[in-house]
Amino acid sequence: MSDKNKFEQDLGYRIDIIGRQVQVTDSIKNHIWNKLSKIERLHNHILHLHVTLEVHKVEHTCVLMVKLDHLKIKAEATSTDMYVSIDRAIDRLHTLICRYKDRIQDHYQKASTTVDMAVDIFKKSEVDQINAEIEEENREREIQALLPPMIIDTKVKPLKTLNTEEALMRIDLSQDQFLVFRAEEDLKLKVLYRRKDGHYGLIRPE
Repeated sequence: MSDKNKFEQDLGYRIDIIGRQVQVTDSIKNHIWNKLSKIERLHNHILHLHVTLEVHKVEHTCVLMVKLDHLKIKAEATSTDMYVSIDRAIDRLHTLICRYKDRIQDHYQKASTTVDMAVDIFKKSEVDQINAEIEEENREREIQALLPPMIIDTKVKPLKTLNTEEALMRIDLSQDQFLVFRAEEDLKLKVLYRRKDGHYGLIRPE
């Protein structure tokens, strides 16, 4: 049995480690595995841990993405030393799991209602063409026009029925910029979003 398989068997979930502009050595792998084995975890719910290591100039970044049954947790850290970044990211992951451990366990004990919802992703793109009417009026100038935002992709995601605390937990753990959910108290659609000041805003229909 390989070291990877042994650690995965001991931890109870699958681990993938990839490197971008950095070689993932056996020493780095062992450091990650040993560090993970010492933190508190949710044995029954973690399915997969994805570790991304990236080096950009002097910045060494470690990003951890944990996949649970219906939840994801993201933790990352950057420093000038990859081992330090790994330690800080795993410590951050540990803190998040401990902070929400009881809520996460309660979440899996509650039945949640889901429906399929189409989420449209918008992107504002530049169009390299000359406006014909303006070109006729002033042929000496070339004007680059911008098209309005276009729908470039459509994804179907489950729409969860959550209370406000559960919604806050989900967006905090996932590091997403927004979360669309059906409010448990009135079954209305609401949007929780991350503000620039670090707090959250809630959009509610009239």
